[in-house]
Amino acid sequence: MASPGREPGGGVNKRVRMMIEVLFAQDPAPAGGAGAGQSPFLGPQMFFLLAIFALFYVVVLLPAGRRQKKEQAAMLAAIKRGTKVVTTSGIIGTVVSVKETEDEITLRSDESKLKVLKSSVLKVLGSDEAEAGK
Repeated sequence: MASPGREPGGGVNKRVRMMIEVLFAQDPAPAGGAGAGQSPFLGPQMFFLLAIFALFYVVVLLPAGRRQKKEQAAMLAAIKRGTKVVTTSGIIGTVVSVKETEDEITLRSDESKLKVLKSSVLKVLGSDEAEAGK
């Protein structure tokens, strides 16, 4: 009785032989040919990848950054005396004074007063007048 994968005469089955021929039929790139000096990363695949990244940057990242800058500038322009704010360092306080020329605000937090830059304001929580009315 013949073993599976072998022909009765002791040879390899035709299917197995064809699979082996297909595996060994892969031709490697020529060693000294025209494409020998080029890196595989400089081909059309790399160009396509860079084009996709550039498109993503232009369509998604640029508009989001511009919108965020506009929102931040509008928020900082709306800061006035009595506004309750949170700074980037986590300090919650009420604006006592705003110096437009120096880009500086003075905050009151419990019993202390702090001078900080306007750009350090992370979020506007509201105003003290709104809380006093509650």
